[in-house]
Amino acid sequence: MQATAQPQAINLHETVRSLLAQKGHALWSITPEETVYEAIERMSEKHVGALVVLSEGHLAGIITERDYARKVILKGRQSRETQVREIMTAPVLFVTPDQTIAECMQLMTSRRLTHLPVVEAHRALGML
Repeated sequence: MQATAQPQAINLHETVRSLLAQKGHALWSITPEETVYEAIERMSEKHVGALVVLSEGHLAGIITERDYARKVILKGRQSRETQVREIMTAPVLFVTPDQTIAECMQLMTSRRLTHLPVVEAHRALGML
């Protein structure tokens, strides 16, 4: 029998900063001017369900697969002709690195979020 790795218990009082140090700071982004097709293509390449939208380095919004399904596909729009700015979610709810995992979980549950950017000093640092 092979030993399997056990999932690490999450300390709800741990900070987001500590969690990002463990999981990494990989953050994939797109600009508001790029097309929705480019956003979906990037999500597919990176195996993620959301991208932060950065304008001049600042968090301007978030685009998710759900945005694509509801605001492009169901509305009969063309992804190669629609800019990210037209369907992104803005303003974006985000957390700071000093907030706790418990605070993040409460926010994600109460607001029904599956993606939560981490921002410090107007700079996106990661995604939960």
